[in-house]
Amino acid sequence: MKNFVVKTLANAGALGVAIWLLQDITLTGDSTGKKAWTLILVALVFGLVNFLVKPIVKLISLPLFFLTLGLITLVINALMLLLTSWLADQLNLSFHVEGFWTAVLGGLIISIVSWALNVVLPDGD
Repeated sequence: MKNFVVKTLANAGALGVAIWLLQDITLTGDSTGKKAWTLILVALVFGLVNFLVKPIVKLISLPLFFLTLGLITLVINALMLLLTSWLADQLNLSFHVEGFWTAVLGGLIISIVSWALNVVLPDGD
């Protein structure tokens, strides 16, 4: 359970950094508390997308992974971020990613920050 909370907080932090750095990734809300709650909910959706959908997409795109020497991972991360944006819209969460190239850059930022936070934050059950 502790590992789940740590990963969710790392995702929320990484999403927060991407929102802060890129103007085309937006999170709106009336107050700071509402924004923080929305960010945590979006991090949960993002984690769920990465847990359920990403392995299937990676398996299907395995030949492209070898052909592009792994660069297809940037595209897959962008698609997962766009899917999270779409799901957030369906769930009435005020999170939006505008455009594919913004999603590529956002996915790169999220991957780097999430990796760094997972190194620093404790894990374990």
